Amino acid sequence: MPAVSISHITKTYPKATLSAVSDINLKVHAGELFGLIGPDGAGKTTLFRILTTLLLPDSGHATVDGYDIIKDYKKIRHTIGYMPGKFSLYQDLTVEENLRFFATIFKTSIAENYELIRDIYQQIEPFKHRKAGKLSGGMKQKLALSCALIHQPTVLFLDEPTTGVDPVSRKEFWDMLDLLKAKGITIMVSTPYMDEATRCDRIALIQQGKIMSIDAPSAMIEAFPHRIIGVKAKNMYMLLKSLVSAPGVLRSYAFGEYAHVLMADSQDAESAMTRYLMNAGLDDIIIRPARVTIEDCFIHLMDPEHA
Repeated sequence: MPAVSISHITKTYPKATLSAVSDINLKVHAGELFGLIGPDGAGKTTLFRILTTLLLPDSGHATVDGYDIIKDYKKIRHTIGYMPGKFSLYQDLTVEENLRFFATIFKTSIAENYELIRDIYQQIEPFKHRKAGKLSGGMKQKLALSCALIHQPTVLFLDEPTTGVDPVSRKEFWDMLDLLKAKGITIMVSTPYMDEATRCDRIALIQQGKIMSIDAPSAMIEAFPHRIIGVKAKNMYMLLKSLVSAPGVLRSYAFGEYAHVLMADSQDAESAMTRYLMNAGLDDIIIRPARVTIEDCFIHLMDPEHA
């Protein structure tokens, strides 16, 4: 039995012209670290609020740990942990007071479940008497995760937990998720950061309320149908304009300090590209092979002509 099962879930908010989520179908296996990857407004938070019984769908069916999200909402609330995107703990309570409060709600104690949160809580324990509102972004994140785990949930929902924190804290957070996964907890996490997708066992790419693809990150990258090269020039604006009509180019877009260029099959593509760009008046041209990323996959799937 999957830990999370979603079948044809749809939700449209009043006065909205488009569905926030539309005909969503997916399964999350028990013990899996599953990522929901997409930009702001893609429908990630709406789907999480439905799965955590905070929002009713317009249609469709879903279960969490075998419990129906509508009929068994009280049981689900006792078996899941939920960390919303916005820091929602009591900012005028200390770290220790917040943790004790959430433990009390679930009729447990910090001592009873300390082993589960030990690796996380030890990092903020030196600040246990500091008010939550005075913590840094990374510390708030760890406190929120500790509170979501204090009752030993079987499924953990984390809505954009690394948004707004520094790169080091982001890495530390994903390392903590690996430790929780090793303890058998099913984790469903959403993020707008495409680079975090590779930390998941499987991912779903979501845009405008619709799932575009579900697979392991490595399989998604391996299945990418085109060769990509990275192109750089002194004048990047002129380069991007020139690439639109360059020979052998299927599509191009800015990607960091380079432009990523999807190439049609051609043995002489790079040489022809260099000649074309030089004739267009570009200088300091650098062309090199580029590794396919999840972001490339996402951009490709958004193209209506990708099929």
